[in-house]
Amino acid sequence: MAPMVAFLIALAGLAGGAGPAHPFESGDPATPQGRIDELVFARLEHLGLEPAGLCSDAVFIRRVHLDVLGTLPTAQETRAFLLDRRPDKRALLIDRLLEREEFADYWSMKWADLLRIKAEFPINLWPNAVQTYHHWIHTSIRANRPYDQFVRRMLTANGSNFRVPEVNFFRATQGSQPQVIAQAVALTFMGARADKWPTERLDGMAAFFSQLAFKSTGEWKEEIVYFDPAMPPPARAVFPDGVAAKLTPGQDPREVFADWLIDPDNPWFTRNIANRIWAWLLGQGIIHEPDDIRPDNPPSHPELLTHLEKELVTAKYDLKHLYRLILNSTTYQLSCIPKTPNPQARANFACYPLRRLEAEVLIDALNQITGTAEKYSSPIPEPFTFVPEAYRAIEIADGSITSPFLEMFGRPPRDTGLESERTSNPTSAQRLHMLNSSHIQRKIEQGPRLRAVLQSRKGPRQIATQLYLTILNRFPTNEEFKTIDAYAQTSGLTARQAAVDLVWALINSAEFQYRH
Repeated sequence: MAPMVAFLIALAGLAGGAGPAHPFESGDPATPQGRIDELVFARLEHLGLEPAGLCSDAVFIRRVHLDVLGTLPTAQETRAFLLDRRPDKRALLIDRLLEREEFADYWSMKWADLLRIKAEFPINLWPNAVQTYHHWIHTSIRANRPYDQFVRRMLTANGSNFRVPEVNFFRATQGSQPQVIAQAVALTFMGARADKWPTERLDGMAAFFSQLAFKSTGEWKEEIVYFDPAMPPPARAVFPDGVAAKLTPGQDPREVFADWLIDPDNPWFTRNIANRIWAWLLGQGIIHEPDDIRPDNPPSHPELLTHLEKELVTAKYDLKHLYRLILNSTTYQLSCIPKTPNPQARANFACYPLRRLEAEVLIDALNQITGTAEKYSSPIPEPFTFVPEAYRAIEIADGSITSPFLEMFGRPPRDTGLESERTSNPTSAQRLHMLNSSHIQRKIEQGPRLRAVLQSRKGPRQIATQLYLTILNRFPTNEEFKTIDAYAQTSGLTARQAAVDLVWALINSAEFQYRH
């Protein structure tokens, strides 16, 4: 074991930034390419912070695949991109990724976290509703439904939770009281924590949901959610900005609230989603935390946030337009290696932030590399649910369906809709599992995709190159080749055993386990 650990340490030093920077930086100057960069770079200049260099093509293809699809590029995709000499290949790649099926898979997972899609306690959507709700979200993302229409349909829907998927928004809360629903609406679509509001302010917003009724049917777990005009109308409905609403008798107050919410002049709606998307792609919101928007938590870059809001309104709430703008910016494409140790560098987007892969993305990456699969099931038998092995973790609709790996690596329980439910801080248990578990070792030694590489008739350096392209999405450096050759010659292992150790070392590197 000692030689193997030494091998891992040697490779980690080379791949972790202690060695030459060229695998991670392109060498090209980080020059502004548009309004986003002008605003970010002006702020950095004002603070006396130098932006990092531009990331390399190898870093970019891995980064953008993980950030847009939650999926690693294949070795073939990586090789083709690295050998492509077209000057606009990054923009072309972004366009292709935004149209891939995995885009809808990954962002459905993100929205399922926010919308608390979970069959069992404490949300209790139940399996049928979970599947129809998730399918509607996936279809909406794949069709690029305008965001304002996406939200309005959820806030104004009526019908069976099995047949009208959107009504499950009102069921995916820890209670059906108007105040609880108002808090969920504020958190999800305004980025505001209404549980901290004064009582009268929360009650004013809750009034818009006071005529929402729930009725069971003869079908197991089915429930009708609907506006009931026979219920007492709200005495006084007040928008969160303090303006009282004018309600017509017999009118669904939710429609009045939805119209107010999605109005482009609303101070929360567009700002919330623009800030969330920035946080999802850059690791930190312009307002931090992204679901804690309030007057005493101002944005770090007010003009930048205003610019993103205007772009989204002009694009008629086409979220892919915002993704495309951010992904094509120099700010997004900066290296993760800061030019200064000043902690303000990350907070002001002077470099790309290191972030551990989400639990679902990490296990999917391991399965993709090795050609293996996982078994997922619900822990509560109502009914006990198994997921086909072909499913990737990012495709699982139900937050109740999990595995020991997903729980260990911080998959959110989907109880509250808060971004902070997902934990990304590394733990000793995670490190030990990656380093020393039979689960990971079996994948490495028995995975058919890796076995095909290891048993090929290629030479040791060709195999090493293929493993690097598969696992780290780049070519090995000369120094890494030297380390690999030295280990193979001195360890006393067969060529296959040395290659297995190389896989183990690369999978346990920070370069593999982190976005960078």
